Amino acid sequence: MGIFDFFSKEKKKESLDKGLEKTKSNFFGQLSKAVMGKSTVDVEVLDELEEILVHADVGVDTTVKIIDRIEQRVARDKYVSTDELDNILREEIAALLEENRAGDGANFDLPKDIKPYVIMVVGVNGVGKTTTIGKLAAQFHKAGKQVVLGAADTFRAAAVDQLIIWGERVGVPVISHGMNTDPASVAYDAVKKGVEMNADVVIIDTAGRLHNKVGLMNELAKIKRVMQKITPDTPHEVLLVLDGSTGQNALLQAREFTKATDVTALAITKLDGTAKGGVVIGISDEFKIPVKYIGVGEKIEDLQLFDKHEFVESFFSRT
Repeated sequence: MGIFDFFSKEKKKESLDKGLEKTKSNFFGQLSKAVMGKSTVDVEVLDELEEILVHADVGVDTTVKIIDRIEQRVARDKYVSTDELDNILREEIAALLEENRAGDGANFDLPKDIKPYVIMVVGVNGVGKTTTIGKLAAQFHKAGKQVVLGAADTFRAAAVDQLIIWGERVGVPVISHGMNTDPASVAYDAVKKGVEMNADVVIIDTAGRLHNKVGLMNELAKIKRVMQKITPDTPHEVLLVLDGSTGQNALLQAREFTKATDVTALAITKLDGTAKGGVVIGISDEFKIPVKYIGVGEKIEDLQLFDKHEFVESFFSRT
């Protein structure tokens, strides 16, 4: 059984369907208008589809790639009816997610040979970074894993306090030195605590500032360097949290953070509050970094392992 398997598949599907409701309603509403009165996929339909995908924040480059693939199929098959468009889109988006190593929910158990598994979480303020850490901690803890949290976003009192509240709520220790203290020192003590406890996972919150990219890069590098004094290969994962409701701004943030540090996984939050869920597809395609988690609601279980098959199935379900 995987770590997050204690949530029933039915509940997970229900949560995912509800979380993508706004995106689907907007996307298919526009698509229906685009093909109205048309029997075949022609240049006009493809132009409309391109505009719809861009408005869904799939991203220009990824949209062009999808349109090119559909054009090739139309040219090859000579005749493609508008009734077939849903299935063609489904197949091409699924293929893109497959190529880009986007999430496969079956493969995200913690490695058995690494203890503690150290996750450094990065992202700008306001994207749901600290809340994502709290929800992750809750899910790991519920699965019987020992968790330690490190409050290394020391430039915002709210971030430190929020993580402490999450720790108390979940029942896991939080290492905190308070506000305006050295983030690297907090991370060091959190990893040290994890080693002493023989914890399964240590999750480190970091400051979400992008106004000075060089400063951010130096800070994250120092945190890594100091943690490696305890265990040489840390962090084992750098998780970038992005707010899906910001659409193209999330793509811009991803570009900046991938320049500042070696991001190895993505969490995309707040998909339930937006019609811009297509951003998952665009981000996955542009950065070739696995989307690992998606947030589709307020509840703890609404932070889900991203499964590309379930995502595509839900996205193209019109019921």
